[in-house]
Amino acid sequence: MLIDTYGRVATDLRVSLTDRCNLRCTYCMPEEGLQWLAKPELLTDDEVVRLVRIAVTDLGVTDVRFTGGEPLLRPGLVGIVERCAALTPRPKMSLTTNGIGLRRTAAALREAGLDRVNVSLDTLRPDVFQRLTRRKRHQDVLDGLQAAREAGLAPVKVNTVLMRGINDDEAPDLLAWALEHDYELRFIEQMPLDAQHGWQREDMVTAEEILTALHTRFTLEPEGGSARGHAPAERWIVDGGPAVVGVIASVTRPFCRACDRTRLTADGQVRNCLFAREESDLRAALRSGAPDAEVAELWRAAMWGKKAGSGLDDPSFLQPERPMSAIGG
Repeated sequence: MLIDTYGRVATDLRVSLTDRCNLRCTYCMPEEGLQWLAKPELLTDDEVVRLVRIAVTDLGVTDVRFTGGEPLLRPGLVGIVERCAALTPRPKMSLTTNGIGLRRTAAALREAGLDRVNVSLDTLRPDVFQRLTRRKRHQDVLDGLQAAREAGLAPVKVNTVLMRGINDDEAPDLLAWALEHDYELRFIEQMPLDAQHGWQREDMVTAEEILTALHTRFTLEPEGGSARGHAPAERWIVDGGPAVVGVIASVTRPFCRACDRTRLTADGQVRNCLFAREESDLRAALRSGAPDAEVAELWRAAMWGKKAGSGLDDPSFLQPERPMSAIGG
């Protein structure tokens, strides 16, 4: 097991496959992009599969999510999914993506063994999409969402970040659209994980503001604590159900006490928290010829030292050096 000193057990593994992205979202990175990891620094496909195997067979991981950057930019993605789906016990597998390229890969990913997807989409307006992402790819994302649904990658979840003065007026429209298309919408508070370190707490659209906006058009009933489990999103039943909407309030309503995640960066570093400032190097162990048992023990040690919380509510909080694109969503 991957247990920490507070008794939390990590069963959910986030695997970043690349730090590269084909969008330039304003809340993530500068317009010119970032200095990407060199190919020799990245885990190979074999190394990714080996670490997932160790996590699943030796450390009790049951859920694997592939992230980035943008994981669809990883050439070997379908093969990695297929090999991980063949593991015993078989983990549940999902993908977090911006949806660009999903139209041409959704069916292959489903056939390889992927169970579901989370697609990032912050607006229904193409002009606002271009302003937020600095790219004209809005229709590509919509097409990718449709392809995911048609391929059976269900439930299709849509992740939305609201930015004050840009798209914060769209919450009710986004929920109405998601209900129409049978997508599960989840709003995410903007987190201090941008490469520019420009995040300001007072500029963040809070969970309370999001819910207030949704209440202007919908009746929302809390789903209840027992239904949430270890999920990061608090969910509300919309207009009597069965549809739900979620809010991930990492800043104003942190869920650290129930966290069950462990993270692996694209260059093979274990992070025991999204906001951790320390990492443990598994890539070096793999490439030095360490056996699985030794790698597993390094992973256990990394998780044992996990802090009680992210520290976001502490005035002395320091943003991690790595931005979200280099950590993995």
